[in-house]
Amino acid sequence: MSSLLTSTLQRASGTADGSPTPPRRPVLLLALLAGVVAAGATLLACVLLGLVGWFLSDAGVHGPPREAMRAGATAWLMAHGSGLTVQGAAVTVVPLGLTVFACWTTWRVAQRLGESVWGHGPDVHRLSDGERDWTVPVATGGFGVGYATVALVTAGLVAGSLVQPDRSALLTWSLLLTVCLAGPAIAAGSGRGAVWAAALPPAVRHGAATAVTILLSVLGVSAALLVVAFALSFGEAANMVEQLGTTGGETTLLGLVNLALLPNAVLLAGSFLVGPGFAVGVGTLVSPSAVVLGPLPVLPLLAALPDPGTPSSWWGLTVGVPVLVAAAAVVRLQRRRPTLRWDEGALRGCGGGIVAAVVLTVLAALAGGAAGPGRMREVGVFSGDLLVHSVTALGLGGLLGGLVITWWQRRTSVPADEGASPES
Repeated sequence: MSSLLTSTLQRASGTADGSPTPPRRPVLLLALLAGVVAAGATLLACVLLGLVGWFLSDAGVHGPPREAMRAGATAWLMAHGSGLTVQGAAVTVVPLGLTVFACWTTWRVAQRLGESVWGHGPDVHRLSDGERDWTVPVATGGFGVGYATVALVTAGLVAGSLVQPDRSALLTWSLLLTVCLAGPAIAAGSGRGAVWAAALPPAVRHGAATAVTILLSVLGVSAALLVVAFALSFGEAANMVEQLGTTGGETTLLGLVNLALLPNAVLLAGSFLVGPGFAVGVGTLVSPSAVVLGPLPVLPLLAALPDPGTPSSWWGLTVGVPVLVAAAAVVRLQRRRPTLRWDEGALRGCGGGIVAAVVLTVLAALAGGAAGPGRMREVGVFSGDLLVHSVTALGLGGLLGGLVITWWQRRTSVPADEGASPES
């Protein structure tokens, strides 16, 4: 897909060999094309998956091919926060597995767009004369318009009695993808990102790297916890599939649905690990201190949930895991980016931990929503409690890790005069 986009952008820019073109006018057209390609690629993939599901479900017993294509497009819209209505009940849970795929595609396409427009804009002499470089903002805006156009057109084609896409949510998600992913990717691909990043204070650069490292470490441990829990309950998950009486193809389709919800489960596991837990229905709670459950949908992924009741007292020790994970992440990163200043080490660790906690809370909040009628209208984390717990745990862990590694690096560093040879 990347090579196809590159050749398409080259033809659209009027250069067959890919050499940069000085005029800035094509930037907007290239950006519009890239936005359409980014949205259309993932939309096409979801439609094809819908057709595969139609074939696996007894090759059309459950509806004609156009209904399968409609279902695939609906899944794509749900991945962008549109939701749907089933027999009057709202389903707003976002299948984050598809969203992650859309994010990855957006980044790759936008990065290619940045490589295609790097030669546009004023040169160094015009910049020194005070002329502003609008290449990245114009490209980002055009990308967002193209992406949102595909989303709105798809919503109009899919809308019906079963599906009423939330167009405001689609525009919001398209804007977020454009600002948070496409814009930085265009800046990176065009070379502007490296220039702008070099102008930032070192504390900001190192703090951002620390936050990313802590967040990825927590998500990695959460994924490991989910894998272990599901492996221990694999027999129960197999019984669920058997109760459904699905064929081999339908079982494969059910596995794809669970795979699309896997990032949601990882984020809920992260909330469990931090402490406040999450809900899988009105009046329910899954946390290290208590597990209160009710009737659940027959979804194999739910087999990873612990048994109802009061967990063993040793589960209370899990609240210390995020602290240790954050501390270890800071130590690992600061070994590659050392500092001998106490204030800088503490700021990197604590600030990075707080930023990671805020991002974790936002992502975990996106993992929930309404999953059906009745009690299933509330599924997800308790955002306020999660924010307090995660800021405390990750901020404290980052602070401890920053201070410990700073102490160690101060202790093991060799002064410049001692490292010099006697002859010098």
